[in-house]
Amino acid sequence: MPMQGAQGRLRGSLNNTASAIPDSGLATNQTDPWCLEVSVPDGLFLSLGLVSLVENTLVVAAIAKNRNLHSPMYYFICCLAVSDLLVSVSNVLEVAVMMLLEAGSLVVQTSVMQQLDNAIDVLICSSMVSSLCFLGAIAVDRYITIFYAMRYHSIVTLSRARGAIAAIWSASVLCSSLFVAYYDHTAVLLCLVSFFLALVALMAVLYLHMLARACHHARGIAQLHKQWRPVRQGLGLKGAATLSILLGFFFLCWGPFFLHLTLIVLCPQHPSCSCVFKNFNLFLTLIICNSIVDPIIYAFRSQELRKTLKEVLLCSW
Repeated sequence: MPMQGAQGRLRGSLNNTASAIPDSGLATNQTDPWCLEVSVPDGLFLSLGLVSLVENTLVVAAIAKNRNLHSPMYYFICCLAVSDLLVSVSNVLEVAVMMLLEAGSLVVQTSVMQQLDNAIDVLICSSMVSSLCFLGAIAVDRYITIFYAMRYHSIVTLSRARGAIAAIWSASVLCSSLFVAYYDHTAVLLCLVSFFLALVALMAVLYLHMLARACHHARGIAQLHKQWRPVRQGLGLKGAATLSILLGFFFLCWGPFFLHLTLIVLCPQHPSCSCVFKNFNLFLTLIICNSIVDPIIYAFRSQELRKTLKEVLLCSW
């Protein structure tokens, strides 16, 4: 397929609904007068990508250095960091290549550019899918930790964890390859959106069940000390706040991107939907922000990992 200007296939096809959906007879660029387009400077996008790159690299280095962190839970966190790292690298690389092409600083043959375009698109898609999968894997791991604590080590073994990790990476590469090959098919977009909604539902159910279990456990302890109401209310509010932040930020960062995919299927030529399409770069920026926040939520809260991270930063290997 010929290159779409300086844009890669993924960015170009998702940001140009006319190439992905059959023409409906309406003007492609028609938008409402109130349409708001948020422009994200290339410098800001690249800076956020570099912050995510450094942050997630440190997480991977800390887990690799400390053998005490070589457990299934930290393996999932490490893979999440690798996925977020690749999300940042792939998007930053694509923007950098586009900037060089537009400035005339990079001149390559069409065949080479096509191969590079395909490679970047596969990397972007696979890293996004794997990042979402490992977020789900971490939620499942924590659920088993709470509800099957006595049997956790027999259920979540290293071999099973490695098998799950290999399966996630393999499925991510396969799905991304199919998406790049059949990006102009509505069924592919629907599969991606369905996958996201299923993951959101899974995480919401698991974390809500964990919150209910924690409140029930706190109530039992408080009743022993005749302090049921204050303790239960305090834990309930704290747990609800933590859950709201975790799921809320996840949906805030990933939701707009999948809303974009949904609208491509439902209303590719409608003026109001075209307004959403104009903010595609903003949606990618939110995903980069999620890659920055993930280590804070899932990794840096561990005292052991923070200690190892200080050693890494001091280069005391």
